[in-house]
Amino acid sequence: MKRRAHEARRFALEGCTMMLNVGDGHEIYIRQAGQGIDALVLHGGPGSGCTDGHYDLFDLTRYRVILMDQRGAGRSTPSAANDLAALDHNTTEHLIADIEAVRRHYGIEEWVLFGGSWGTTLAMAYAQTHPTRVRAMVLAGVATTAARDLQWLYGDVGNLFPEAHAAFCDHVPEVGRLPEHTPARISAYYDRLRDPARAQAAADAWCAWETGIFGGDIHDPGSRYADPGFRRGFARIVTHYFAHGAWFNDDQLLHNVDRIAHIPCTMIHSRLDPSCPLRCPWELAQVWDAATLQVLGGSTHSALDAEMRVAIRAATDALTI
Repeated sequence: MKRRAHEARRFALEGCTMMLNVGDGHEIYIRQAGQGIDALVLHGGPGSGCTDGHYDLFDLTRYRVILMDQRGAGRSTPSAANDLAALDHNTTEHLIADIEAVRRHYGIEEWVLFGGSWGTTLAMAYAQTHPTRVRAMVLAGVATTAARDLQWLYGDVGNLFPEAHAAFCDHVPEVGRLPEHTPARISAYYDRLRDPARAQAAADAWCAWETGIFGGDIHDPGSRYADPGFRRGFARIVTHYFAHGAWFNDDQLLHNVDRIAHIPCTMIHSRLDPSCPLRCPWELAQVWDAATLQVLGGSTHSALDAEMRVAIRAATDALTI
């Protein structure tokens, strides 16, 4: 009896994986590990996919953590790296429906959401749609995908990285370099990424910018960006979502925060994050009654960077739900 109980506990902690058919020709990869409070990880990008490192953000003796690769990303199929059909039936509304499908699959009444970067946008969008299903949230590198946030990331922050931004802009020379040209620039990249003959070069240029503002290099063998297929899939999904403004009304998440004002949330953000300005979570914190904002020094953004990872783990450990 004790042996069976030990084996059951070990299985729960090690977890299991599966593909969940969500319709429209899409199957999403999900993996769960741990035991206890149900929690869902929503990865960034959009298009980056989850990694086992996300489990380090939780105590798996206290949480059952579910990882989910969003449509077209990671190990979900079809993959945007190789199949443009991955962009069909792939919108924020579809992702919210997928999250609900995962919740129902596991028989979960309500859960904790963790989101990083784009994952914070998706977490808030899901919570505003299904507020009774969310117990609490931890959000890191907070973004709302408003038009002004996209102009910052692909336009205004170029003032701090002029060399990298010039190269980013010059890949689509038909579009100007000014910040107000940002929507047209994103759309031009999106068009190239849908053209098989031009997709890889466009993906390389796009990802060189995404990594360059953090001092990274797409050719670093230790980086996921070193894989040309990852760059192609990631850039296709990012531009697909951002060319369409994530199918939001502008500043939609901020304007609708009253729907989730009662949900406890810890937002963690670096003061000098070049990807997402601190203004975004600060504005949310002013109108989100149950939210707190923790400001880190430096410029870290990824949930898996050392300083951010420690802060996130402390926040999930501190939840008393």
